[in-house]
Amino acid sequence: MKYKCFEVSIKDHVAHIILNRPEKRNAMIKDFWVELPKIIHDIDDNSKARVIVISSTGPVFSAGIDIGMFVNDIGGSNDKNQPHYGVDFYNNSVLPLQNSFTAIEQCRIPVIAAIQGGCYGGGVDLITACDMRYGTSDSFITIFEINVGMTADVGTFPRILNHMPEGVVRELAYTGRQMPAVECKERGLFNKVYENKEDMINSVMAVAKEIASKPPLAVYGCKRIITYSRDHNTMDTLDNIAVWNMSMLAPSEMEEAMNSKKQKRQGNFSELPKRKNLSC
Repeated sequence: MKYKCFEVSIKDHVAHIILNRPEKRNAMIKDFWVELPKIIHDIDDNSKARVIVISSTGPVFSAGIDIGMFVNDIGGSNDKNQPHYGVDFYNNSVLPLQNSFTAIEQCRIPVIAAIQGGCYGGGVDLITACDMRYGTSDSFITIFEINVGMTADVGTFPRILNHMPEGVVRELAYTGRQMPAVECKERGLFNKVYENKEDMINSVMAVAKEIASKPPLAVYGCKRIITYSRDHNTMDTLDNIAVWNMSMLAPSEMEEAMNSKKQKRQGNFSELPKRKNLSC
């Protein structure tokens, strides 16, 4: 399938989603917000891959949300002073955008972001929803919304606080300054920084293939429990892990994992079950 904002390929159980509007600095237009969750759900629901890598084209990872999307909503509506205006704007504009990136976080398989150049506003929303982030030496992030009179509202704040101290996040939010890749790594947002994009993509793909070689159900369990533990206390998480393993432990997968390691061969594991479309 062809997309307006993305290129998608799948090889060796790794899906590669590439932002592909370099001439527009990969700004996030309306098609972006429709296509991204569709791509994520298609890969996940149909068990087409075990890992997703998201990267970009051109000198900028993403210029963020295309502000033109909101021109009519902000300045051109005759109803903007009506009591229902805020509710309509939230339901029709903000909530769908939030859900697009929540699809990444709720995806059953790991999603890795590979960032080159500038990552502005909505780009930060995107990468903070991913499981892991890697960058080039010239990459940087900026919570840019403050510079256009907005408060970031698509997911940056609740997610970036899981990686950086609150005071640092407040500084970035209040000033809109650029945080370079080296500092992103020092603060815990980036796993690693590479000299150039080619080295980054090669290394990220190697990490993705290593993850894809593991039992998919066990990887899904890790992602689910790590995310759960982030938002719950230790005792609740221990209970959740126990319930998960009681219901999802797969002896055959464990046996295959141990045998393949002992025999120094690739494991032959079952894919995650496809998700049924329950929409009416």
